[in-house]
Amino acid sequence: MSTTAGFSKQACRRKASQRTRYWEMTLQWTAVASFLYAEIVVLLILCLPFVSPNRWQKIFKFRIWNQIAPYWNKGFLTMIIILIILFLDAVREVRKYSGKESSTGDKLNPNMFDHLHMKLFRAQRNLYISGFSLFLWLIVRRVVTLINQLATALETGSALQAQVDGANEAAKRYMVDNEQLKQALVKGKQRSAEGNEVLKKEVANLTKELRSAGAALKRSYAEVDAMKSQTEMLTKEYDRLLREHQELQNYHPGTEAKKDQ
Repeated sequence: MSTTAGFSKQACRRKASQRTRYWEMTLQWTAVASFLYAEIVVLLILCLPFVSPNRWQKIFKFRIWNQIAPYWNKGFLTMIIILIILFLDAVREVRKYSGKESSTGDKLNPNMFDHLHMKLFRAQRNLYISGFSLFLWLIVRRVVTLINQLATALETGSALQAQVDGANEAAKRYMVDNEQLKQALVKGKQRSAEGNEVLKKEVANLTKELRSAGAALKRSYAEVDAMKSQTEMLTKEYDRLLREHQELQNYHPGTEAKKDQ
């Protein structure tokens, strides 16, 4: 009786440890599955078409993300290591139960065979959960990086587009100014040509007037010379007459005295 009681206690302890391990594994893989579902939701939200990359970048620049940023790389690598370990453990479980099924499939009774199949199914499920979690974790990181890069590229593109538009507007203004300058230059040439014609006419008129004034000046000089010569002749004649008059007075002194009486 004591031996039977001992075996029953060991069986109870074994079942209790198996239940504890079962619940621990269930909670572990439940957490991994929840993480997988969270990744799917995050990817769906990031792929929403009506949310622009610029808006996502503004969201990523919130203060809370700036506080988390120093620990982001460490958390990312830690999560990758955990998921890789879980994935390798799931691979080991799949290989373990696949080997048992192939080696002892004919020797097991139906209940044990179903139990083995259930464990194999769980191992495969855990393999898929851990594998997809690891894959989507990398995808989430890559999508966030691409969104930031796309937002930066869009900002740079908009800035370059603004510069190009400004350059186009400046080029259009320069072209308009150039046309106006060309028109002004043509008008200036026309006006200068007209002005040159007027100046030529004025120069011709002034030349004629200068020639006539020169001729008049020459005539004036000639008349002045003639008047000078006449004046000189008159002066000489006057001097001659004065001398003759003086001589006559000297020659007939009595006549002058008589006149005085």
